[in-house]
Amino acid sequence: MQCWQQMTVESRPRPVDPMLAAFAAGIASILFLTSWALLHRGFYKRDQIVDTPVYHRYGEAMDDGRVPYRDFGLEYPPGALPAFVVPAIGDADFGTFTRRFEGLMAVCGLALVAFVAAALAGLGAGARRLAAALGLVALAPLAAGSVVLSRFDLWPAALAAAALAALLSGRERLGHGALGLAIAAKIYPAVLAPLAVAYVWKRQGRREAIRCGAILVGATAIVVLPFLALSPGGVWDSFTRQASRPLQIESLGSAFLLAAHHLFGLDITMDSSHGSQNLAGTLPGALALLQALVQVAVLVAVWIAFARGPASKERFVLACAAVLTAFIALGKVVSPQFLIWLIPVVPLVHGRRGLAASSLLAAALVLTQLWFPFRYWDLALRFDETASWLVLVRDLVLLVLLAVLALGLRERYADGLARGRAT
Repeated sequence: MQCWQQMTVESRPRPVDPMLAAFAAGIASILFLTSWALLHRGFYKRDQIVDTPVYHRYGEAMDDGRVPYRDFGLEYPPGALPAFVVPAIGDADFGTFTRRFEGLMAVCGLALVAFVAAALAGLGAGARRLAAALGLVALAPLAAGSVVLSRFDLWPAALAAAALAALLSGRERLGHGALGLAIAAKIYPAVLAPLAVAYVWKRQGRREAIRCGAILVGATAIVVLPFLALSPGGVWDSFTRQASRPLQIESLGSAFLLAAHHLFGLDITMDSSHGSQNLAGTLPGALALLQALVQVAVLVAVWIAFARGPASKERFVLACAAVLTAFIALGKVVSPQFLIWLIPVVPLVHGRRGLAASSLLAAALVLTQLWFPFRYWDLALRFDETASWLVLVRDLVLLVLLAVLALGLRERYADGLARGRAT
């Protein structure tokens, strides 16, 4: 038993040269800015589907002095507000707002690159691993396409990356504070919270884990509570609106229904609501409920699997990548920008499994770009066959990515347990 307890305490990796990490981050930043510039050229400019008009309305309202949730409806949590109001300062017209917003997202992308480099340094990554991981992060905008220009997801993704970098560098309280801010910006980083608290609990004990959990809750509350006090119903509506969304047309369940439509003539109906195009009817509704149940079950399974095994840094990032992938792949909504959430996390996974996972993520990004935005309306309005099969293939790639990550989490625990029993 003592041998097993000793094996759960990770030996410190040889620290990476700070100059090497800084140099790698600098090169990756240049590559990222090059990728960003190319998104404004050629076919990337065609047929864009943007959310910036919605963001502009939000920003204009706040710049005019109106209070979000109380004076106008808003579908995002309070931590998202800086991404809308900063580009709108000074009564900016739509063109000015768009340029400022894209510049703000580019800054978030550069911050994300820096935080990934810091996380890799915390993992003790060598030169090859630094180059491979940062190269994927820097070039990811080209694989994802123009969607990164007009969605604010790089903001919460950068905050989540900051949280991981702090946790992996031994600054657990700072990491939980950053994670709380990320949750306040967009709800999805909440799936990382049980892993972060368990990570600290197993490494530093219950008392420190409780402190870190309190910091996480406090950071989220500082952002959310003022707006909740001003308009409880408005803030609550912004949260429940996301939970009540129907089966979106790019989700896994929808992809199977689209395939059945083309193969067997299944009758399906599209309905636009909740800011997306969805499949309506009894069968899509049942699939949406089933997916939600499976999603929750898999998330809980990953949390438990991590909590039962050793809390090494490598195992922690593997669990983070797995739980985020499960949240996306099994969700009843899979918007293209959701894949941005995986960009700062999946490349942190080590070894051959990490290489396979990063390759699958790159494939999922490129596959998504093959129909979004170019064929999206053909898919949504006419159930275009080519786009339908592309959606199914992309969703299956995400399932394979989930399997690769989840099996790695299980195998590392089983191998460690076997070695512990042998001693």
